[in-house]
Amino acid sequence: MKKTVNAGIGGRNFTLDEDAYSRLEGYLKLFRTHLKDVPVEEVMDDLESRIAELFTEKVGSGSRVVDINLVEEVINQLGMPDGSEVPGGAAAGAPKGAAAAPPRKLFRDPENARIAGVCAGLAQYFDVDITLVRVLMLVALFAGSAGFWIYVILWIVVPKALTPAQQCEMRGISPTAENLAKFTLKNKK
Repeated sequence: MKKTVNAGIGGRNFTLDEDAYSRLEGYLKLFRTHLKDVPVEEVMDDLESRIAELFTEKVGSGSRVVDINLVEEVINQLGMPDGSEVPGGAAAGAPKGAAAAPPRKLFRDPENARIAGVCAGLAQYFDVDITLVRVLMLVALFAGSAGFWIYVILWIVVPKALTPAQQCEMRGISPTAENLAKFTLKNKK
């Protein structure tokens, strides 16, 4: 019979078996030591939130216990902030990025914003040049008042990509530890 541990991860409660808890705790400590030139607490909060999302996807809302296999799967999916392999992983040597890229989500892009980031967000979502979207929006503005109202409605309705996880979703890249750390660095500059 295995012992279980109740743990709060990313603001959610999970029941982990003892092996899974010690492996996850070791990963988080190792991850923390790999962070350089970034605000550690913010990255760790984002990482724990992502781990909680992945656990919830796999375990669901039931009271199933998170086991070592699920922890290894999540750790190998997230990786390390510098892109190196996770030491001690069961699937060490597994090809990185083997999973399909997640779908893009529409956010306003504050990083490339001129006014509110609507055009920059649309360009990221449709994977087109930002200048093209701005020109089309200007043409719509001068063609009539519809362009103005479209822009204002999108400004109100579309959320701004504030967190590193949202920045990854906006670009359609996996929110791995390396990508989260990269966008955390960009947000702090």
